[in-house]
Amino acid sequence: MSANQDSLMSARANLILATARPLAGAVLLGLTLSPALSISPAIAAPIVGVPAALPVNSQNTLLQPVAVFGRDTRRPVPQSLAPLAAKIGVLHDPRSHSVCTTFCVAPDIVATAAHCLYRTGDEPAVRLSDVTVRLHGARATSRVASRDTRAAAPNVLAGSTRLNVQPPIDAPRDWALVRLAQPLCKGRSLPLSRRSVADVMRLARAGRVYNIAYHRDLPKWQPMLARPCRMRRSFTDAAWSTIRKDFSDPDQLLLHTCDTGAASSGSPLLVDGPHGPEVVGINVGTYVQSKVIMLNGKVVHRFKSDDIANTGVNSLAFAAALDAFIGADMLAGRRDIRRLQEALAARALYEGPRDGRFSPALKTAIEIFERASGMPVTGLATRALLATLLGESQVVTGKVAKPRESAAAPLRR
Repeated sequence: MSANQDSLMSARANLILATARPLAGAVLLGLTLSPALSISPAIAAPIVGVPAALPVNSQNTLLQPVAVFGRDTRRPVPQSLAPLAAKIGVLHDPRSHSVCTTFCVAPDIVATAAHCLYRTGDEPAVRLSDVTVRLHGARATSRVASRDTRAAAPNVLAGSTRLNVQPPIDAPRDWALVRLAQPLCKGRSLPLSRRSVADVMRLARAGRVYNIAYHRDLPKWQPMLARPCRMRRSFTDAAWSTIRKDFSDPDQLLLHTCDTGAASSGSPLLVDGPHGPEVVGINVGTYVQSKVIMLNGKVVHRFKSDDIANTGVNSLAFAAALDAFIGADMLAGRRDIRRLQEALAARALYEGPRDGRFSPALKTAIEIFERASGMPVTGLATRALLATLLGESQVVTGKVAKPRESAAAPLRR
């Protein structure tokens, strides 16, 4: 047998994403549904805090956790934390029946994992106009903000809309901010801690980091508390020198051991600060490694994967984006977005269709214009941006604000 025909043992890594989808016996592009997983298809009566269309797990339903490290520490949220639980809810797509956890960060903005909206690989994204959010203990729901139901995309800001679950894994970019049509979060916003990864890890070593999330593998739809959440860089089966090579931009990656279950994607990692709970990150998935046997460059056998750690995005990765998003007056209709496309196309910055749809190509064009004009780079389709591109004055807090002179000049790539 020649050398290139020999079987070689190789290590493979990937990210398992904790999004709940009611399909039994399948693994879909990294979205966690164990082959041994089965979910009751029955639809139960509505539960306060959960969309009525969600299947509710019965005590007899066999479900497997995504990643529980040692003893399962998940417990119902105690009454003392009820005000905190009221700031956390579910993000539900009725078409795919997927469920993620979400939490309030501004009166009309929630945060979650980007893969809950855009999926991974070639899997189609959800239709944003269908997505609903409901907070725990509340009856009201809200969709994504937009006066035009076909123009919801500008009201979602994400670290990435095309996520990899194979190296280089995009977990540090797996965050999303969603502006809601209704201010469900008024008086319920959770502040971001804006601590470094090193500081968060120190708090975790002191037992101060915890997680509140929904879990598909548990009998009832309710937010559950998991604490303490340990964090470190290196693990018994994987050193940081190896792990960091598997991730894109690993500096804002949190590797933690909060016990999770399907539907916990998008849940907050929390600490108690001087003024109450603060968000230090977003839980997004589980980092696993498996040994495979290669033959002629192809995988001929894959051994059982080992869970290394759960993954999270440090809040510093999206704190600046949230600041910009909170104060942004977004374009809400396809007519205005089409005008934005045309204005950027006139500057040779946008080559896509003038269809009034917000797309990654349009976001990139906006960022190029902002960077060349000396503006903060946000990628947001705002009324202020459109006014600047069209050379129009705009009224800000009662004063007339003229656009930058540099913004009126033609720009080139």
